[in-house]
Amino acid sequence: MGVEMGAQAARARALAVLRIRSRALAVALLPAAVAVVLLAGVSTGHFVGPGWHAARWVVTPVAVLVLLAAAAIALVVARARPAVSPTVPVGEEQAPDLYRLVRDLADRLDVPAPSAIALTPDCDSWLEDRTHPSHGPPPPAEDRDEDGLNGLRGGSARGAHRRTPAAPVLVIGSPFLWWMRVGELRAVLAPVVAGTGPSAHPDIAQARRFVRGLDAAVGVASTRGRCPGSRAVCAGIGWVARLLLRSCRDHAAEMERGVAAAAAERAQAVDYGLRIVAQEQVGLAYAGWDRLLTRVALPAWRMGRWPSRLDAGVVAALTELSRRDRLAEGFASRLGERPACDLLEEPGTVDEAASLLAARLFHGGPAEPGPDWSPVGWQEYPEEVVDRKWRTDAARLHRVLDALGVRRTTEGPETDGPTLSRVLDHLTTPPTLGPSTAYSDDTGHPESDRAQSRTTTTEAGFHQTTDAHAGVAPGSGASADLGRDAEASAALGQVADPDDGHDRASDAHARRRPGLRRVCRPGPGRRGERGLGPGCRPGGRP
Repeated sequence: MGVEMGAQAARARALAVLRIRSRALAVALLPAAVAVVLLAGVSTGHFVGPGWHAARWVVTPVAVLVLLAAAAIALVVARARPAVSPTVPVGEEQAPDLYRLVRDLADRLDVPAPSAIALTPDCDSWLEDRTHPSHGPPPPAEDRDEDGLNGLRGGSARGAHRRTPAAPVLVIGSPFLWWMRVGELRAVLAPVVAGTGPSAHPDIAQARRFVRGLDAAVGVASTRGRCPGSRAVCAGIGWVARLLLRSCRDHAAEMERGVAAAAAERAQAVDYGLRIVAQEQVGLAYAGWDRLLTRVALPAWRMGRWPSRLDAGVVAALTELSRRDRLAEGFASRLGERPACDLLEEPGTVDEAASLLAARLFHGGPAEPGPDWSPVGWQEYPEEVVDRKWRTDAARLHRVLDALGVRRTTEGPETDGPTLSRVLDHLTTPPTLGPSTAYSDDTGHPESDRAQSRTTTTEAGFHQTTDAHAGVAPGSGASADLGRDAEASAALGQVADPDDGHDRASDAHARRRPGLRRVCRPGPGRRGERGLGPGCRPGGRP
């Protein structure tokens, strides 16, 4: 019942889109019809006189211009190439088991099977219409009569000249194919494959083709070099296409919702319980894929290298996470099942192609590898990417030290590149105290500072003891040195250790929470304190 209701709603919206197309055609033919009537009135003797004669001279040229404009717009809409998502095509010889799984799924859903399968480096799956003649070359003569994915033969001569199959292409996210098991992949693809049923209806197919043509015409009119005409002609074509697109936008959106509702209702009969579990894996794969691209792949892309096994990398990361996480104990059993990537004959080759496509889509890299755009494996990633990134950050840090006037160390072996000893010497060298500072004991603290302890009350009502020797007297020479260290720390913030922010957040959290004490970490401090941070006593106690 739900399937029929969704399909009927989609067909009703498709008819509304086709009515808009018919109205636009009627508006284009109206001036020509009026001109024909006026010209026919002369031969019958009904429309005679100077007024009718002038009307014929005005309406006839207008009708010709409108017909020419309508023909030009119709030609652009029909010939414009609709946008196609960049994908990695997977032939049946590369994945016979995957094609067999999709065929069996289509048979269980009683819908036509997709014409082909392609992969996309994204966590999503959909059906894409590629029936436009410009989307692919004509099939070879010897293959025109062979069985397709649906098992149908093109026996007629008219069908032999079709450039592409009529069924849509199934696009599958490559992270799904590597992370999910075979049963989970079948459950996730069930509502997607079920969408081929409503898509095969003639009214829905024509409405979709009209909307895609309008969208492509808008792109052609707004791109220089693609529009066949002057700027004014292209602007006119774009204005008409946008007007028609706005008129049928709501109907097209409701039509797609009806198709999706009908497909989801039909797919409930196939692995419904397993599909609920598989949706959890969809969210996990999406989170892992996003973090892999932003934290691991992006630094390599910026260096002119692209990881060649992104899908295998996300599987390794998620597997390790599932084994470490106590909440993921239920996922351990699924790791022993057959992964969906085993449905491919050569998973490594397909993974490499998907990884290159991901670099081109998400970073704008070249479509083909070259001297400045070469692949990198996970075994070479630490040396080729991580080490180079650290060295680049170290060079930036030394440039900042040079700008601050910090002298290079002269002890030790001679080296031309940035050294860690220079940074450590700068961070651990104690500041120079003023000559007037007197010390009362061997602790290294001024006598005047020990007597300036005071007690403050926090917002939560707990007492916190603060020693004045955590800071430095404003008039001493150490204050100037600490001020210089503060300026250096601010300048070095762009290449600082990420743990510094964590430490500051932990200190603030410890001050807000009762019973928590701040842990003293090494940092720039006074003489005799071995670089303890501000507010820490020599014994490591706050």
